[in-house]
Amino acid sequence: MNRVILQLIAVGFCFAVVQSLQCYKCTIGFGDLCITTKTTCDAGEHCYSGVGKAAGFVDIKMKGCLAVAMCNKTEDANFPASSSNTTIYTMTKTCCNTNLCNAAPGTSGLSLALATVTALFMANILV
Repeated sequence: MNRVILQLIAVGFCFAVVQSLQCYKCTIGFGDLCITTKTTCDAGEHCYSGVGKAAGFVDIKMKGCLAVAMCNKTEDANFPASSSNTTIYTMTKTCCNTNLCNAAPGTSGLSLALATVTALFMANILV
């Protein structure tokens, strides 16, 4: 009986993890370099990958969580000067809504499946 309860808790934990969207986060990257960490989005946010140009010629990238209303748009980041605005960079932010979907192309999203199998395996060992 204890084994069944522990397995149900392990499966419930995995479903709880699914409720929070996990994304890669990169504050700013230049060219092909974008050092990422993992982050958990708040409600109403999706993962995004941003690609743009700074000063009109430097390729920049960003990743993270973004409010759904801001998804799939191109925006200019301006520096307010005394008499005019100067565009620092222009960026297009494309969103997706599955765990770690804003990874580099070709990256696999098997981490949740591995976590589920590991949790079930540990539940069997502990009981």
